[in-house]
Amino acid sequence: MSQSASERQATQTEQGAWNKLAAFHTQVSELVEKALQDRFGLSLSEYTALEALAKISGSGRPGLRMQALAEAVGMNQSSVSRLVTRLERQVLVERIHYEKDRRGVFTAITASGRETLEAAVPVYLQTLAAAFDRANADPDLREMVKRIGS
Repeated sequence: MSQSASERQATQTEQGAWNKLAAFHTQVSELVEKALQDRFGLSLSEYTALEALAKISGSGRPGLRMQALAEAVGMNQSSVSRLVTRLERQVLVERIHYEKDRRGVFTAITASGRETLEAAVPVYLQTLAAAFDRANADPDLREMVKRIGS
């Protein structure tokens, strides 16, 4: 008789892999956050929001609804609303009441937001590269990164 998914428990190997992966995620997030904060005054979540909004810009859509932005950033709607307010104060995004669809408010990146994002992208990518270079020193992490990335 086989165990259902809810009865099965993680093996020590799986638990160890998860712990290592979670620690790596935390380290990378902290490094990226510090680099973005020091250079641009942006949190990693704010950077991710600008990136999501930039991708949608020019697609004919007015921006993203709060729920879609929340999903893109990995936050709940209340938290992303506060994040948008912070970005609005910096004139990096704007809320738009779209005439064709009055049901909701959209958030769009501004020209200033696009400039900030364009300047931040190289710092983000360089910091990620440095973190992954460090991870390559650990054979287990190197193998996990290979498997996840492929």
